[in-house]
Amino acid sequence: MNSDSAICYDVDMRKLGMFGIGLALLGAFLVWADPVWAQQIPIPKVTLGLEQAQRPEDMVFSVQLLLLFTVLALAPTLLVMITPFTRIVIVLSFLRQALGTQQAPPNQVLVGIALFMTLFITTPMLEEANRESLQPFLQKKITQEQAFDRGIKPFRTFMLRQVRQNDLELYMNMAKLKRPGKPEDVPTHVLIPAFITSELKTAFIIGFIVYLPFLVVDMVVASTLMSMGMMMLPPTVISLPFKLVLFVLIDGWNLISQALVGSFL
Repeated sequence: MNSDSAICYDVDMRKLGMFGIGLALLGAFLVWADPVWAQQIPIPKVTLGLEQAQRPEDMVFSVQLLLLFTVLALAPTLLVMITPFTRIVIVLSFLRQALGTQQAPPNQVLVGIALFMTLFITTPMLEEANRESLQPFLQKKITQEQAFDRGIKPFRTFMLRQVRQNDLELYMNMAKLKRPGKPEDVPTHVLIPAFITSELKTAFIIGFIVYLPFLVVDMVVASTLMSMGMMMLPPTVISLPFKLVLFVLIDGWNLISQALVGSFL
């Protein structure tokens, strides 16, 4: 071992020794101060265990807790599948692409806007589900099956109002089911995929309409630059300020919000 290596090794050992002494002092301080801290700061105790149910009420609480965890796990999927969230977030994504602003607004902002617009539209349905399903179930006035049927009813009504007839017939035929006599006879497992397909189609139609004015601006700017002989200048660099000014002058966010919310009413 040469002298330089010996010096480096000696320095590392000193650092390691100082670090060990520091840890020992910190541990001793915590042990000494632990009773004092325990008296000043209340520390919560969390326990989770399994015990045998002694009463029927204990079994009901366990089932409710299991259902709560299930709903929380499926909440993101339910948010996307049976609410206006899909249409709104897709249209906002098309709007950002049409403006050509890359990551402005960022994805978090778009998702947040779509989330709160979804909450705004679905508030009457949530209130009805809470009034007709959740509260009677918690008060033990109805069974679990009745609570599910009442809770899904306002969302079924919303999906039946928005679904396209062709999409509904497509999934009815693939499921090999007979044509229902009334909308209430449509099974939920058929209604949900038909609703999602309809939402995708509607979102792309609205996105196309939103895209057209900005496409015209891009074409005008590109033609102007070509006529002026500016071949090397990217048209998007020049058209972006014009598109932003146009969007602000027509109060674009107001129009988009009104169109999206109005499409569900």
